[in-house]
Amino acid sequence: MRDTYTRVLLALTVFNFALVGVWAALAPKSFYDDFPGGGHHWVSVNGPYNEHLVRDVGTLNLALAAIALAALVRPVLYLVQVLAGAALVNAAPHFLYHLFHLDVFSTTDKVAQTTSLAVTVIVPALLLLHAWRAPQRPNVSTPQDGSPAWR
Repeated sequence: MRDTYTRVLLALTVFNFALVGVWAALAPKSFYDDFPGGGHHWVSVNGPYNEHLVRDVGTLNLALAAIALAALVRPVLYLVQVLAGAALVNAAPHFLYHLFHLDVFSTTDKVAQTTSLAVTVIVPALLLLHAWRAPQRPNVSTPQDGSPAWR
């Protein structure tokens, strides 16, 4: 899983989770009022501000960013699969919710939000598919205990 394709998808995943995570965890009111930026408001149109909820979303994204970073640094098959699965568990319901609640957005924001959230589903799905197609063989280097690198 040390190929460029995997690393690019993992880097995109780290970036996405870290961006949302840092912003929501450290500046929850700004995230609520201003996400995604550029004069657009995708969070505040969905209900009243709840600092606890926004910070929880931020720290969840930071936790997922940590797993994504670990997979980027050491892209072993199992870790990539765990990350991709966790990212899909997070992203798929989020995407579906927003897909059915677009009435509060302008046409431009409907397209932009749907596209950006689709990417959060497509990237881990591609990672998972790519990981399943990877040969089930040990890495070039074998762990010190002699066990196979792929488990």
